[in-house]
Amino acid sequence: MGSMRWRSVAGWSALTLILAGGAVLLASKRSSVSRTKTDLKTVKDDIPVAAVQRGDIDLNVHATGELRASHTVVLTAPTVGGGSLEITHLLPTSSPVKKGDIVIEFDPGEQQYKLDQSRSELMQAEQEITKANADAAVLAAQDKVAMLKARYDVRQAELDVQKNEIVSSIDAKKNELALQQAQRIQAELEQDSQSHKESGQAAIYLAKEKYNKAKLAMDQAQESIDKMRVAAPMDGMVSIQKNPPQDFYFTGMAVPDYHSGDLANPGSAIAQIVDPMGLELKCKLSERNSSSVAIDESVEVVFDAMHGRTFQGKVKTIGGMTRAQFFDDNSNGGVEVTMQLTEPDPRLHSGFTAQILFLGDKKKNVLYVPRQALFMKDGKRFVYVRTANGYEQRQIKINGEGESRAVVEGLNEGTQVTLVDPTAPRNPGSASGSANPASAGAP
Repeated sequence: MGSMRWRSVAGWSALTLILAGGAVLLASKRSSVSRTKTDLKTVKDDIPVAAVQRGDIDLNVHATGELRASHTVVLTAPTVGGGSLEITHLLPTSSPVKKGDIVIEFDPGEQQYKLDQSRSELMQAEQEITKANADAAVLAAQDKVAMLKARYDVRQAELDVQKNEIVSSIDAKKNELALQQAQRIQAELEQDSQSHKESGQAAIYLAKEKYNKAKLAMDQAQESIDKMRVAAPMDGMVSIQKNPPQDFYFTGMAVPDYHSGDLANPGSAIAQIVDPMGLELKCKLSERNSSSVAIDESVEVVFDAMHGRTFQGKVKTIGGMTRAQFFDDNSNGGVEVTMQLTEPDPRLHSGFTAQILFLGDKKKNVLYVPRQALFMKDGKRFVYVRTANGYEQRQIKINGEGESRAVVEGLNEGTQVTLVDPTAPRNPGSASGSANPASAGAP
């Protein structure tokens, strides 16, 4: 009896141990499964995700641009001989002008001196021409009188020779010698007369050349004086240029505008005449943002120098990629966009910077995701969808993009999409790298 009681107690003890051991084992398994699920959740939570949402969005794009003149005329310091020119009068920036209005005036002192000197030389040349003509006329008259006398002497000698038959041989010889002498003198006078004529013409020619040279110098001096007053070639507004120092200059250095009293080298650009109706606003957009902009799309513009007023405009042109933009995500190029203001303002001029808002389409009741969730490969757009087993790459259709959101087609509302590429290598020291489902249940 005692033996049976002992065996019964022992059996119950064994059963109790077995049940306790089973309970411990079950608890251990449940704890392991719980830890594994927690670690798997940690892996998934390490990849940032966003849900596909439905709603209304505006596909607007912001940008910074600069006002530039499409039709301008540069006014430069006249290219005249000599050194620097002093500006004596200069209209200020934004001054409205009409065609022919004087914008810049330079000191004409040096050119006036040259004009006076040339005028004096011209008057002297005129006197020399008059004297040369008079000398030539006097010499020609003297030669004419000498030729008349020489012809008379020749004729008289010829008559004396005709008397040789009735005079002695000695007188006849004298008459022949006298005729030869008269003819020789006549020939010499003819040569001298021709030489005097040519010499007189040469003197007159030299005097006239001196006159022409002085006249040309005087005309050039007068033209230079006229160039000292620079007029506007068209209606518009004045925009004064920068006056860089001549001896020392570096990029980024603050440079003042030209002012009255400044010196300018011949050919230096002093001002511009800007057509206010031809001002264009230009900006650079990333390749992705430019795809959301269309020709004739409306824009709102606020100039940094004119806060408080919003200007309206239209997109005029959308160019190709112009330069690299290293800080623009998912883009390696910039696209130049040109806009035309619909309401020109005379206070605006080239160089004004502005904040631009491209007023894109308004999408109603559409599905959209953050643009950060969009990826591209081989020219195709896709997203990574979060599933129970991991992440699935799924190709989608883009129906419009704003700065931060994109309208998509091919996804359901509420679908979880990743904001980073889950297949990209990650830092082993991060939470995702340390979370390993295979080792989560290890003792």
